[in-house]
Amino acid sequence: MALKKSQKSLKKWTGQNWGYVSKGDAKKPRRKRGRYLPASVRKTMTASQKAYENRKKRAANKAGKQRAKYSKSTRKKVRRA
Repeated sequence: MALKKSQKSLKKWTGQNWGYVSKGDAKKPRRKRGRYLPASVRKTMTASQKAYENRKKRAANKAGKQRAKYSKSTRKKVRRA
């Protein structure tokens, strides 16, 4: 039986090694955690890109928002992952 498009997407998503950009974020309270990305994207990011994405995500969390928009370069990498 063939998988639906949404099922294929979920299967692909679960196969990726997702984690926090900063290693210690998993132990922090949810409001203080940074960006959560696939390993393939985390490996290609520079230290300054990681810091920028974490600042952006933490600022959104502080403002009471669950989501924060990706930067253009990170958005491209996540879509390709």
